[in-house]
Amino acid sequence: MVNALSQVPADFLSALGTLRKAQCRSELRLDEIPAPARLAPYAVALGAEVFRPTAATRRVPVHGPVAKAFIEEQGQHPGDDEDDELATGRFILLYDPEGSAVWEGEFRIVTYIRAQLDADMGNDAMLGSVAWTWLVEALENHNAQYKAAGGTATRILSESFGTLADRPDTIDIELRASWTPSSSDVQAHLEAWSDMVCTFAGLPPLPPGVTGLPNRRLN
Repeated sequence: MVNALSQVPADFLSALGTLRKAQCRSELRLDEIPAPARLAPYAVALGAEVFRPTAATRRVPVHGPVAKAFIEEQGQHPGDDEDDELATGRFILLYDPEGSAVWEGEFRIVTYIRAQLDADMGNDAMLGSVAWTWLVEALENHNAQYKAAGGTATRILSESFGTLADRPDTIDIELRASWTPSSSDVQAHLEAWSDMVCTFAGLPPLPPGVTGLPNRRLN
């Protein structure tokens, strides 16, 4: 392990250290997941899920393994309340010591968020631009300096037929975005992104200047 760490660039290790300091909302279950191997020489990935707040999750003060252990102490297990999932996401930090002209730097943050809306709200023509605005405002609210940001917002319609015909139509909103942080200190970027996942889930309270969705979880 010591030998392996000695091969990791100091800037990337520093960035990992700032991620560990991030203070994320208790509704957000955040765990490390396998990172993509082909996007950059060094990468770390985090997966997030947002569930309806419960007595147990509201008391979880941190994310990661400690939070998971706390939940299990309460007699729960991750995924027990899967039906109450409000949003999911992925946060990936890439690092290339040689830099990238496309990234305009050595680091790149790649993110994905998905949440389910009811059909009426999902058909709003402005939904994509609103989702992008959430990203920009979240980064600004956390003073997370960045450049070269880009992304796409996609609406996915789901219709049910046959034995499932009684299910209402739903529309999922997906936001895929990436940007280049101004330094190796990415704590504020993770905190901004985690707040945005909660915004997609429609959970208050929200950062100043961010407008939340009304409760739209389908029964």
